[in-house]
Amino acid sequence: MPPLDPDAPPVSFFEFWPSWAFYAPVWLWIVGLMIRHRSIRLPLLANPNFPAGGLVGEEKSTLFSLFTGPERKRLPDWMLVKRLCTSAARQLPLVESRMRAAGLGYPLVAKPDIGCRGAGVRPLRSRSDLHRYLSDFPAGGQLLLQRMAEMEGEAGVFYVRQPGHERGSILSLTLKYFPHVVGDGRATLRELILRDSRAGRVPHLYLDRFADRLDDVPPTGAVHRLVFSGSHSKGAIFRNGNPWITEAMRARFDAIADGIPEFHFGRFDVRFDDFEAFRRGEDFAIIEYNGAGAEATHIWDSSAQLVDAWRALFAQFSILFRIGAANRARGFRPESWRIFFKRWRAEKILAGRYPLTE
Repeated sequence: MPPLDPDAPPVSFFEFWPSWAFYAPVWLWIVGLMIRHRSIRLPLLANPNFPAGGLVGEEKSTLFSLFTGPERKRLPDWMLVKRLCTSAARQLPLVESRMRAAGLGYPLVAKPDIGCRGAGVRPLRSRSDLHRYLSDFPAGGQLLLQRMAEMEGEAGVFYVRQPGHERGSILSLTLKYFPHVVGDGRATLRELILRDSRAGRVPHLYLDRFADRLDDVPPTGAVHRLVFSGSHSKGAIFRNGNPWITEAMRARFDAIADGIPEFHFGRFDVRFDDFEAFRRGEDFAIIEYNGAGAEATHIWDSSAQLVDAWRALFAQFSILFRIGAANRARGFRPESWRIFFKRWRAEKILAGRYPLTE
């Protein structure tokens, strides 16, 4: 991918503001859209086949199952596992038996079926990793085991298409980079993190993750990756990739959206080895996608300006409401408040019980 600009600031001045402070103007904009469109629940109609339109509490397994057609080959194989009310040691052989039947083996990625912002995502490279994940996962919850797309490049592709249109557009392209520190044979991992120009500004994103290794001294030249999940809130570095969007890329995501019934608004998280091939719409994997709860994440580029970030979100939500209004005119109706709040509450409760994200 394009190299990180060494002259870019380590963080933008608003990048890690409290959510209430950053999103306050956005919520005011949303209230205005609700008044204009005379509806509070229009976002739930953005993707009529998604639970709550993909706004909150949707199951990844449901969205994955909706993906059909020739482009589905881009989604790595996966299986759904319910965490039983038994010990991880007893459930482990049952899960591995199912893995063999499904043709899955290590390495895998484990992720909660319900969750967002990278919550609970971990790489599993061995039987002991799976045992540890099952031990930490809440009983009764569901998780996905997905074949790992072992590619270095990652990006978020925010795609929108108006109902009834054959062509959509890529609203935002976010390039994701994974920070790392390099050992010098003297400093501890804690010291390497704290002296890094970016990680040292937001050490809370990394220190807890490596609590049992912070006093280790990495050998000279040893590269230590600080985050696995491509989530900004977990410590990945985001850059604005909009200048690299191509017509070939857009056309490819038209074809992908064709394979997801009534998909109009959401973000695809993709991995690739060759950035130029990805720009040609070739040779990439879709590791996840979501719906109305998606965000134009290029705004978290450290060089972004606050006003531009707000404008991007204003535009995003204006499109979301227009799509919802168009689907309402086509006869779709949102799910009830009772079901919506049940989804929201389930996601909120579960998010606090998932294993620590890597």
